Amino acid sequence: MFLTGATGFVGMELLARYLERTDRPVYALVRASDDRQAAARLERTVRGLFGADHPYAHRAVAVRGDLTTPHLGLDGRHEPLAEQVSEIVHSGATVSFSQRLGTARAINVDGTRRVLELAERCAQRGGLRRLSHISTAYISGAHRGSFGEDDLHLGQQFHNSYEQSKFEAERLVARARGRLPTTVVRPSIVVGERHTGWTSSFNVLYWPLRLLASGAYYPAVPGRPHAPVDVVPVDYVADAIFALSGTPEAEGGTYHLTAGADTSTVGEVLELAATRFRRRAPRVIAPSVYRRVLHPLLTRASRGGPYQRVLERAELYFPYLAMGAVYDDRRARVTLRTAGIGPSPLHRYFDRLVDFAVAAEWGRRPIPRASLAAGSIGGER
Repeated sequence: MFLTGATGFVGMELLARYLERTDRPVYALVRASDDRQAAARLERTVRGLFGADHPYAHRAVAVRGDLTTPHLGLDGRHEPLAEQVSEIVHSGATVSFSQRLGTARAINVDGTRRVLELAERCAQRGGLRRLSHISTAYISGAHRGSFGEDDLHLGQQFHNSYEQSKFEAERLVARARGRLPTTVVRPSIVVGERHTGWTSSFNVLYWPLRLLASGAYYPAVPGRPHAPVDVVPVDYVADAIFALSGTPEAEGGTYHLTAGADTSTVGEVLELAATRFRRRAPRVIAPSVYRRVLHPLLTRASRGGPYQRVLERAELYFPYLAMGAVYDDRRARVTLRTAGIGPSPLHRYFDRLVDFAVAAEWGRRPIPRASLAAGSIGGER
């Protein structure tokens, strides 16, 4: 199988599952200056997952390439690879909310187009069993109300280049559905593993939490107390993608990997954080009031200090405290139920997320997954 994004947060968890749960070689697209550097980078990732004595050296195969270059940068390796690959999981993407739209498109849209080209060649050469495309629930953009698994273009506006470029990428996959055996998955906000809290990515939910943990006075956040905060642990997302990629009836389908009935609210998340950090929960005020009144005051007060960068980063994620979309995940729940795969309410594993984030100094001190207590991949269900 061929995996993009293997050194990223979700991609690492997928790499672990394909190595542990199959006996197939995993060809991982790795950006590097030469083949040796690509192999070393993938080896570091596998060691971080399993430790130095892992048995996967011959099955985790680095393929030097780049989503932003023609033919994925594979050059003459394109055709031989197409003859060996029968499954593709496209996890590679930029997840930055501050990226310029042109840059986001070069990676997320053009990269997806090139993966589709490889999928076409695989189908022509040896046969393609499945292409699993990892999108995001937030292609819903600023849509308000129910957003179903079959919904795509509802005239929605977007909060940032990430949402828009992922929406455009998914439209490419939708157009290829008649030619290729595709499955699209749409995770919501992905956080650490349920049983350990492990994560390599401290974005979205982690930035407001970091504000509270810092002890800085933060009187209010923009949002709505009852607005949904749809959070899912990475073990659920990776387990679901792995299962769906091997499920015949999932071909041609789109699946919301969201919290569904277990979705939290802004008020609940702030109360959990306030209790955990023994701080007073900030007030939740209308986004328009925040932008007009509080934002200028906080910006002036933090200018030049260590709090400034944290505030600037956190504000990238504030739109997700006022979301109006509710994600219908019935198809995913029904399909995954027989495998015992499902999300959990955030409050059940919130403290483990925070414990790990504090130990990792919110990403400043990376902690390899292999250094945590040994256990099977997956967690509380």
